[in-house]
Amino acid sequence: MSRPCIITVAITGAVPKKEDNPAVPVTPSEQVESTHEAYEAGASLVHIHVRNEDQSPGSDPEKFRQVQEGVRKYCPGMIVQFSTGGRGRSLAERGAMLSLRPDMASLATGSVNFPTSIYENPPSFIDELASEMLKFDVKPEVEIFDVAMLYNAVSLVKRGLLAAPAHVQFVMGIPNALPARRQLLDFLISELEELLPGATWTAAGVGRHQFIVNQWCLELGGHCRTGLEDNIKFDRYRLAQSNAELVQKIVDIAGRHHRYPAAPDQARKILKLRNAA
Repeated sequence: MSRPCIITVAITGAVPKKEDNPAVPVTPSEQVESTHEAYEAGASLVHIHVRNEDQSPGSDPEKFRQVQEGVRKYCPGMIVQFSTGGRGRSLAERGAMLSLRPDMASLATGSVNFPTSIYENPPSFIDELASEMLKFDVKPEVEIFDVAMLYNAVSLVKRGLLAAPAHVQFVMGIPNALPARRQLLDFLISELEELLPGATWTAAGVGRHQFIVNQWCLELGGHCRTGLEDNIKFDRYRLAQSNAELVQKIVDIAGRHHRYPAAPDQARKILKLRNAA
């Protein structure tokens, strides 16, 4: 029997810059247009970063508001997920847009070394950010960059800072973090099922690992993430024509694994989200 797969499209990210890859949408209007194309291709969830005028990672709530309003207008029912990622942004800035009440937001549950920097998430900040998400009824997507982060998520659930059923994303292929290995993904899924029964999961492969991780997710019963944010390597960029093209690649092979792209209303039910605004 064929089962639905939620396809997340990560449209922009913190890198690359537009001059490195002209396909990357940067302004709010570009981001809405690119999201709409991906929605038409089969994506039901959009992961959003905004950029400053100099294209550095942004935290302007007004830009998040503009993108969210555009997505809700042109992509009915699509799940809106804000990034709270920290590279180049202070801890205070990272949750400043949660009052806009997106459907979801990312929540990294630990710190990790990246190739040239530390993605810093101190325990007190994780608790504070999780509390803000509870306050505004925003469902976290727990970002797992290292194995310990899964167990940290279990602790959040036990302490009432993360509501069950949790939704987690395993991020694979970033140097110094989780490698893109099928055996490792099998282990992580097994631990998730034992420690957080009923949780849903997806996985993201970075750069050259992106499409093979998509295939593992389809095969193993998880959900998929793609998009220009992940379609890079840390030493050079892997260009794609559009976010929609990357979504279409998943749609084209889903049937081989008895899967099909979840419609937005199906995705909301799977993730136990409130109805679309």
